[in-house]
Amino acid sequence: MSRFQAGRILDSWGRPGLIESPDLGLTTVPVSFDGLHAVFPDGTRLSKDTLLTVRKAERKCFVCDSDGTVEIRVFSETTGWVRSLCPTTGAPTMLVSGIPMHRIKDTEPWADTEAKVRALGKVHGRVLDTATGLGYSAVLLADQADEVVTVELDTAGLDVARLNPWSQRLFTAPNITQLVSDAFEAVEAFPPARFNAVFHDPPTIQLAGELYSLEFYRRLRRVLCTKGRLFHYIGDPDSGLGKKVTEGVIRRLHEAGFPKVERRPEAFGVTASVRTR
Repeated sequence: MSRFQAGRILDSWGRPGLIESPDLGLTTVPVSFDGLHAVFPDGTRLSKDTLLTVRKAERKCFVCDSDGTVEIRVFSETTGWVRSLCPTTGAPTMLVSGIPMHRIKDTEPWADTEAKVRALGKVHGRVLDTATGLGYSAVLLADQADEVVTVELDTAGLDVARLNPWSQRLFTAPNITQLVSDAFEAVEAFPPARFNAVFHDPPTIQLAGELYSLEFYRRLRRVLCTKGRLFHYIGDPDSGLGKKVTEGVIRRLHEAGFPKVERRPEAFGVTASVRTR
C-alpha cells in the first residue's frame, strides 16, 4: 500500500461503496468499515493510525496487515545500495540509493517500460534482458518472445520485486529465465549468436559505468544473431549529461560492430542493429 490508497481510504472513511486497490493499483476490491478499521475482503483490517502512517510517506510503499506496516526497503550486502519501492500514479518504481529506476516525470514506470519495449520493435525467439530490476521489461518481453533470459546482479533487488504486486509474473511466467549474476560477466559466458534481441536498461552510468563500455558492447554484439537488434536506455537526451552520454554510447556501439544506430528520444535511448537493413 502507498499514500495514494491510504489517502483515498481516509478521505472516504465510513462511507459505503468504497472501491480501492489492495495491491498498488493493480486491481481493486470493495472496502468496508467497522468503526475503527478499514476492512478488506480477505479479512485484513487497517486502523486509522496505520493508514495515517502510510499517507505521510511520500516515497515509500508498505506491506500492511492487521498487525501494522512494514516498509518495502532492503539494504544490499552485495552493492551497498539501499533498494526500496516507491509509489507513483501507476506502477511503482524502485529507488536505488534514492535514484528512481524508471521515468516518472510525465509518465509512470509501466508506460515507461512499454515505450522502451516498443522502441526495440517486434521480438521473437530468445531475448536477453541485462538488468532485471522490478522485472517489468522481462514481463512485457515475455508476451512476445519464446524465452527471456533476465540477469540481476543484486538479490536485494529481487527481494523488493517479490513484494511488488506488479512484478509477480517475473516469478511465474514459464518463459522467463532468471540469472543472478554480474551482467558484464554473464554475457561473456553465453555462446555466440545466442539471442535474437537484447534489451539493455542498466542503472545510471554513475552506478554501473562498465555496462556502458566498449568491451560490454562488444560482448553484446557477439551474443546477437545476424539479424539481432539492441535497445539501450540511456536517459534524457535533452539534458546536458544525457547528450554527452548518448554521443559516447553511439560512438562505442559503432566501434563494437553495430553499423546502424538510431536515436529513440521517445524512449530516452537508442536502438542498434547488427545488419544495416
